[in-house]
Amino acid sequence: MPLTLTITEGVLTEGSEAQAIQELTDAMLESHGLAGNSVMTPNITANLHILNKNHTFSGGKPFSGVWVEWKVPSFAFSDRDIQLQYFKKATDIIEKLSGYSHPRDNIYVNVVHAVDGAWNFDGIAMTNEQIVQAIS
Repeated sequence: MPLTLTITEGVLTEGSEAQAIQELTDAMLESHGLAGNSVMTPNITANLHILNKNHTFSGGKPFSGVWVEWKVPSFAFSDRDIQLQYFKKATDIIEKLSGYSHPRDNIYVNVVHAVDGAWNFDGIAMTNEQIVQAIS
């Protein structure tokens, strides 16, 4: 379940990027009741993109932003309460790690769902049902 964290340079306090990844990962697992799950935890991966200030835009104009994007099977984040809980928590995490200097309305969180069966653990394409069985 890859997390892509994209940040305009200078938004987070220096050196806090790894902490942001860890906290966003922990919050995702917690919001789904999977904290400490031995199958799901190592299948949460992340990549970080820090972009130059003149490479991020809003309305076509340069600005500073943060984008938290998850790519997950279609059952993840499907519950509205989980969406509300996680999106608030993710926004809180980024705001805190910016030293409360980055505006909340320039923090974006979204989820992209994979087609059922188009997900793998250990190189094996798995359906949603198989994934749920594996993490149970």
